[in-house]
Amino acid sequence: MRKIVFLDVDGTLINYEAKCPASAKEAVRKARENGHLIYICTGCSKAEIEQRDLPELDGMIGANGGYVEDHNEVVLHQGLSKEDERHIVDWCNERHLGFYLEANSGMYCNTYMLEQGPRIMMQYAKGKGAPEEVAEQTANAFISGFIPTVGDDLYRDDVNKISFILSSYQDHLDSKEEFPHLVANTWGGKGEAALFGDLGPTGITKKTAIESLLKHRNADVKDTISFGDAKIDLSMFELCAYNVAMGNGGSEIKAAADYITDDVDADGLYHAFEYLNLI
Repeated sequence: MRKIVFLDVDGTLINYEAKCPASAKEAVRKARENGHLIYICTGCSKAEIEQRDLPELDGMIGANGGYVEDHNEVVLHQGLSKEDERHIVDWCNERHLGFYLEANSGMYCNTYMLEQGPRIMMQYAKGKGAPEEVAEQTANAFISGFIPTVGDDLYRDDVNKISFILSSYQDHLDSKEEFPHLVANTWGGKGEAALFGDLGPTGITKKTAIESLLKHRNADVKDTISFGDAKIDLSMFELCAYNVAMGNGGSEIKAAADYITDDVDADGLYHAFEYLNLI
């Protein structure tokens, strides 16, 4: 029976150096040849995903559920209002916080992001176990993907969500107070060790996006499998019929999983696809 598989990206399909293991690409290729449908389900925007070296897929869920695409057809796209986007831009600039606007057309960043981003991204990569040289390469590659933008050009109406550097955890707490009608998350570290905050529209999660895609395809949730490594993936696990945590995943995602595979860099995706008879 054909399965519909949803893969988180960072830490699941690719490692924390933004590289997709050859075994993962092979697993996706073989599974699709066997008739299974493979989608990524990520917090990244389409523009960021297009910079990654990923295998061919059947579609994507991006922006933590704000964007859904099935075989190049846009099923759903819900982003920030222009008023909220402007408010967030001004709020971050007033606090001298580096940020980037996650739009499907590109990732647009302010000047503070160019100044602060390399150090923070190196810290992020090193926190995931990357050696100094690799962390620097990863940080430079990440920053090079941004489109530097200033002034009124930062006010856009096509933004899915906005990520910003935390000078301290208080920035995240303040963002929740300043934007109570939006969803405020953190990433790049657990709890007060988080490096980034992000703000996006309410009412969307990876779970709601999968529901939209299944409705679009007239597909049954009993045929779904999800893969993840982090707390943000728990909403997928709430819905999908079978759930796999990566060996490099956190304790919360492992506790919610039906099966725990190996680390992303230890052919975890391939081994799980074998275990589930997808390949």
